[in-house]
Amino acid sequence: MVLPETMQAPRDNFDAFCSILAGVADAAAAFGGVLLATWIRFDSGLIPLHHNEILPPRIMYLAAAGVLAPLLVLIFRLIGLYIRPQLGSFGDKLPRIVRGVTITLATALALSFVVRSADWPPYSRTVALLAFFTVLLLVLVERFILFRSELHWARRTAPIRRILIIGVDDLAARIRRALEREPRLRSRLAGYLLPADPDSARNLTLSSAITPKLVKGHIGELEQVVSKEQIDEVILADPGIDRSRLAQILLHCERNLIPFRMVPDLYGVLTSRVRVNHVADIPLLGMARWPLDSFWNRVLKRLEDLAGSLVGLAISTPIILVAAPLIKRSSPGPVFYRQVRCGLAGQPFTIYKLRTMPINAESQTGPVWATPDDPRRTGIGEFLRKWNLDELPQFWNVFTGDMSLVGPRPERPHFVEQFKGGVGHYMTRHISRPGMTGWAQVNGLRGNTSIADRVQHDLYYLENWSLSFDLKILIQTFFNRQNAY
Repeated sequence: MVLPETMQAPRDNFDAFCSILAGVADAAAAFGGVLLATWIRFDSGLIPLHHNEILPPRIMYLAAAGVLAPLLVLIFRLIGLYIRPQLGSFGDKLPRIVRGVTITLATALALSFVVRSADWPPYSRTVALLAFFTVLLLVLVERFILFRSELHWARRTAPIRRILIIGVDDLAARIRRALEREPRLRSRLAGYLLPADPDSARNLTLSSAITPKLVKGHIGELEQVVSKEQIDEVILADPGIDRSRLAQILLHCERNLIPFRMVPDLYGVLTSRVRVNHVADIPLLGMARWPLDSFWNRVLKRLEDLAGSLVGLAISTPIILVAAPLIKRSSPGPVFYRQVRCGLAGQPFTIYKLRTMPINAESQTGPVWATPDDPRRTGIGEFLRKWNLDELPQFWNVFTGDMSLVGPRPERPHFVEQFKGGVGHYMTRHISRPGMTGWAQVNGLRGNTSIADRVQHDLYYLENWSLSFDLKILIQTFFNRQNAY
């Protein structure tokens, strides 16, 4: 059966081409990385040869490179590095790339002991160590070039998907902005639909970012709008729509082979954590465990915190020693600022920071948020806050177990009391230790910014915790100073 043109899903080979090209480039980088490590060890003169050392046959390292290249592609395929379109920033991919190269080299090293020819000498351990760095370097370079190239090509190719958004509130407007920021999706907005019939639609509030011209009709006109606007995908941005209407939308999209997506009601139910258990033949819907509910995950995270805090204390001590006299000179008072915050399970603890304001900064106002160009800051305090150096003493909080390197930022009890009743799932943030940095902070949600958005990012972190996710956040922390005031 041949579908009408308006019902056929758009097809092109752009994503497939990018995925294949990435595989070829990864294999070439892995192959070249092994050869580069071999050259550095035996031919460059940078590492002296042992007395009377016999150079191994180069064919054994060519064979190793030939095995490593497809093995790297296979490992990268298994951890999802060839999924296209690849969204987000290049920094998002770094933890998986490092993990993929590490697994590949470890597997190749294990294979070398099993299948090595009896006529060949043992593989050089120096080459194996060098290969980790040379392969990783070449893979990162070619991956970055491909990442930028794919983004460049996507921006210069015509969109192939026309998106219809059901909803006209701020969330619907945010979806449009998200689509526009991701050219690799190759999508453009066709319009919005009012998520109610005409009589009920009068009570709807149109987002200030949505012009009436972009509203193509109401929910009852879905079929006509889909046909007229040649819609390729429907996104439901109003999770409050009634079930019977939702069933009609799903049925229509299914009949016309149109992909349907919806934004979960993050503040009504944490849908990504919903799971079904069966007791006999009765299905019971409940919430999945948090990753940090696992004992071993908590052990791993604590070991990460101990190692990171020790390194952090060693690095930050000289900085604190330099900053201390400058802080004392800026205004009378101690070098360190102590403040009570809410930590794990909402329990209070004392947080330590380098003082950036006079000791009586809130005597007239009570607890208030820091603001851009805050007049309460001292001269050295402004510099410390801009570069996040005032947070360095919190490595001690991490070492003692009150905090973690990564997690939801701790808040003062005064503000916790304000938010826990008015912001959905706010107290859920306290199921883990608070962090020196977090997913919300590296996305610019700090200072006087939306608490609801912060909670959304904190819950996403808690639902998707992993050591690689922590590493990604720590790396981004060094490059993100948005709203650091």
